[in-house]
Amino acid sequence: MDVSSLQGRRVIVGVGGGIAAYKACELVRELGRAGAQVRVAMTAAAQQFVTPLTFQALCGHPVLTDYFDPSQEGNFGHLDLARWAELFMVVPATADLLAKVRVGLAGDAVTTSLLAFRGPVVLAPAMNVAMWDNRRTQENVAALLSDARFSMVGPGAGLLACGDVGEGRLAPVPDIVAAAAARFGQGPLAGKRVLLTAGPTREFLDPVRFISNPSTGKMGLALAEAARTMGARVTVVLGPVGAVDRTGLEVVDVVSAEEMAREVLSRVREADWFIASAAVSDWRPETRAPQKVKKGETPEVLKLVRTPDVLAEASRTVAGSSRRPVLVGFAAETERVLEHAREKLERKGLDAIVANDVTVAGAGFGTETNQVTVLTRAGTRRDLSGTKREVARGILELLLPLAAPPTEPPAPGPSKDA
Repeated sequence: MDVSSLQGRRVIVGVGGGIAAYKACELVRELGRAGAQVRVAMTAAAQQFVTPLTFQALCGHPVLTDYFDPSQEGNFGHLDLARWAELFMVVPATADLLAKVRVGLAGDAVTTSLLAFRGPVVLAPAMNVAMWDNRRTQENVAALLSDARFSMVGPGAGLLACGDVGEGRLAPVPDIVAAAAARFGQGPLAGKRVLLTAGPTREFLDPVRFISNPSTGKMGLALAEAARTMGARVTVVLGPVGAVDRTGLEVVDVVSAEEMAREVLSRVREADWFIASAAVSDWRPETRAPQKVKKGETPEVLKLVRTPDVLAEASRTVAGSSRRPVLVGFAAETERVLEHAREKLERKGLDAIVANDVTVAGAGFGTETNQVTVLTRAGTRRDLSGTKREVARGILELLLPLAAPPTEPPAPGPSKDA
């Protein structure tokens, strides 16, 4: 069983109140062994079978049991849990839970978290055979599975805990783990290789001074995370941004524009998508002093030279290639935003460009939110706003039709832009 797609993934296990709850302990352990990050939510009934402390010991994090408890909500509440996760698993999915999930009830830690969750859901039913065969239960299951977000593993048939024989046994834990891995192995970018740049670059004058910009890499890393969630294998060429979550990503650390260009150009021919979200410094000092430059009595003149245009060089490198990647640029502007973005789109031979006005409150460098306009070579335009994670997902979903671009895109021009 290949569970490599679980590496680094964020999974909620919502534990229902049935005797099979004890098997959810094994599931949490196996998901962790496969490399997943796991959090647990429990119904009140589930706590009659297994204690929250057991799951906390297995996943290494506090368990959400009571969304009315200020200490729990303050630590990592049901909304935080829903935003954090990439997959929600309901194990065991009792008849009661299936009914509540179908109609959207939210009266406990599991259903409240699930109602706020927007991603894929795996249901692992377990109950008495008569309850499973009940027409209402079957209607609930059919209704849930008509939504592509939901999938189901099990139930199995055999001797049940109550002594009855028939369907209703929780699926074997390896099968449930495999179902989780399969959900991550799917997605609109499954099998695609996405190459991104993120963060700033630094161009040093001497060992202690450099030219740079305020980029934190948050938007680029949000795009990387969104692409990974959509099934892609993601490589991020990352400028100096400090400590960030690198889970599930191949991260190549660089400092200067020249280093970023070198790493990108060595990989771009093998990529299916290249998204250049980094804020690359346009100039560097002509010379770099080996020691700290001391202040003099007279004014100093600093001579600058242009740095490599990473996106333009990548576009020229793959121009005319039979498997040319989708090329997406970013334009961080302070005036005539769309005019400058369209010019950059055409000049660099891109498929799309993401433009934003960095002077707008709640957008641009260092913020948790963003407001952007996506322009494509085909002439479409879309405005997106929200958290950077939400905007990232929206950008990728909008650009999915570009996954098979024309083999003869417009050639990029010779000039360079920031």
